[in-house]
Amino acid sequence: MRWPTLPSWPRPLLRWLALVLLAGVALQLFFVLRIAALAWWDPASTSFQRSEAVRILRQKNSLPWRHQWQPYERISIHLKRAVVVSEDDIFAQHDGVQWDAIEKAWSKNTRAQQQAAQASASRSSTPKIVGGSTITQQLAKNLLLSGERTWLRKAQEFVLTLALEGLLSKRRILEIYLNSVEWGEGVFGAEAAAQHYFGKSAQHLTEWQAARLAVMLPRPKYFERLPGSPYLAQRTDVIAARLGAARLP
Repeated sequence: MRWPTLPSWPRPLLRWLALVLLAGVALQLFFVLRIAALAWWDPASTSFQRSEAVRILRQKNSLPWRHQWQPYERISIHLKRAVVVSEDDIFAQHDGVQWDAIEKAWSKNTRAQQQAAQASASRSSTPKIVGGSTITQQLAKNLLLSGERTWLRKAQEFVLTLALEGLLSKRRILEIYLNSVEWGEGVFGAEAAAQHYFGKSAQHLTEWQAARLAVMLPRPKYFERLPGSPYLAQRTDVIAARLGAARLP
C-alpha cells in the first residue's frame, strides 16, 4: 500500500511562511516582556493615547493634554469602587474575561445586525455594536493595540489579557487602568480627570464625584460635551448607591 505524497511547496513560499511565523513569535515575546516590565515600570503613555495625540494635533494644530500618574494608594477608594461597579463588577474574581458577558454581547450584536438588515433601504440604519470587555481587556487593548476592530486584533487582545492576568496582580492592573484610561478630549488618568472636572486631586474625590467619572468611561468625550445629560445624572446616582458592593483587589 502506497501512502499519498504530500504536496511539495516551493522553497520561497516556505521561507516566507517561516518568516511570518518567526515575526509573530517575536511580536508576542515583545508584548510579554513589555507587560512583565509593568510590574515595576509606570508607562508614560499607551498606544491609544499616542494615536489620540496624533488625531488631536491633526485636527487642532495644538495638543491640550492632561495626564499625571498617581500611585494606587493616592487614588480615592471611591473611584476604585465606582469604576469596578460600573465597568467590571467581578473584576477581583475573574481570570480576565467574562465569558457570559461576551456571549450576551454577541447575541445582542447579532440581533442588532439582523434588525439593520431588515430595515427599509430608504433609511440609514447602523446597528450599535456593544462589547463585553473587562477592565483587563480594556487595558490590553488601549495599552498596546490599535483601535481597529478585526478578528485578528480581538484575538491578540485575548492573548494580552491572559498575559496581564498572569504576570501582574489585580491591584497593579487596576492601578495602570485608572492612570491611563481616557476621561475626555486629551484627558487621561484619574488625576487629570479629577483636576479637569472638579478642580481637586484624585485622592480627594467624593463618592458622587467618583461615580460620575466612572459613568463617563464608556463615552468620555460625549459626556464631556453634555455634562447636563439626564442619563449621566441618573446613572451616577445608581453607581454611587452601589459603591459598598464593590470588591477591590
